[in-house]
Amino acid sequence: MATYKAGIIGLGFIGGGDQLAGDALGQKVANLDGTHAEALGDHSHVDLVAGSNREEGKRQRFAERTGARIYSDWRRMLDEEQLDIVSVATYTPAHAEITIECARRGIRAVYCEKPIAPRVPDAEQMVRACEEVGTLLVLNHNRRFDPNARRLRDYIQAGGLGRVTSVMLQWGAGRLGNVGTHVFDAMQMLTGERIEAVSGTLDLGGKADCRGDEFRDPGGWGVMRLEGGAMVLVDAADYATTPIRIVVSGTEGRATSSLAKTAVVVERHDGSVETWAAPPRRPSGMDVAVAEIVDHLDGTKPFDLSAALAVHALEAILAFHASHARDGAWCTLPLTGEDRQRELLSG
Repeated sequence: MATYKAGIIGLGFIGGGDQLAGDALGQKVANLDGTHAEALGDHSHVDLVAGSNREEGKRQRFAERTGARIYSDWRRMLDEEQLDIVSVATYTPAHAEITIECARRGIRAVYCEKPIAPRVPDAEQMVRACEEVGTLLVLNHNRRFDPNARRLRDYIQAGGLGRVTSVMLQWGAGRLGNVGTHVFDAMQMLTGERIEAVSGTLDLGGKADCRGDEFRDPGGWGVMRLEGGAMVLVDAADYATTPIRIVVSGTEGRATSSLAKTAVVVERHDGSVETWAAPPRRPSGMDVAVAEIVDHLDGTKPFDLSAALAVHALEAILAFHASHARDGAWCTLPLTGEDRQRELLSG
């Protein structure tokens, strides 16, 4: 196996595992399902050689933790380092520019934070730019790499719950963009179905965004219709404290999944109950993602997850905004007209 050189753009909470950045968000690095620095740095065939961030403190703390070279300008990092893998762990508004530039420069794999971009055309351009040159684009929807989530996906799609009849999605803290992207993507993973239409209402309670005053990422409530006809109830109020959970109901049972290092309970209508304990912290979902990126680069295993699925999750989030603007009227996907130009103000 070859060794691949990696760099990270954005050395804060999820990128560099920086707890001071986490303190500003009110979150703990220890509670994350991995960080880019940890997942790249711990893989035996990845050499984490560089990182870039505008803030000197984050750069210096990253260098102390990893020994990697540091840059204040990500373009200079790309100029001076011969990188195979680049993690894009910046605020959402910068994802498209950086990802497209990485593809232009021939970076072989881009591991990008979510949500994919603020607008659908930006996200589509990212996917297209990478596809045109053969750059692998991976989004950090880390439930895709969780063993219990994959097990439940296979169980549902093998008919373990019978025909899927409905889904319930619930989480606290609102943030349809930053949190909802995980939940919507995980729901699509489990059911194997795309979202066809959305009727939603935003929570305009005025909760401040932890990433700064320039961002506004409300929660909300609503209903989504899947392409197979099943209905999805969404309950994600700004000030709720409900743990994240997905409940998939079918003609033969239901499964309840948390998203905090996924534990699963399967209750069948015959009275049987199975509990799948949450897996250990390591390997994290991000560890698995990096391992599968390396397998792809080695040519030993194809990476069969399309970044276009992240574009669809973004469309569903923006459809909530579009539906709210029309008093909860149904908004069909894919988005068209002015709705394609809506901007998600998510950090």
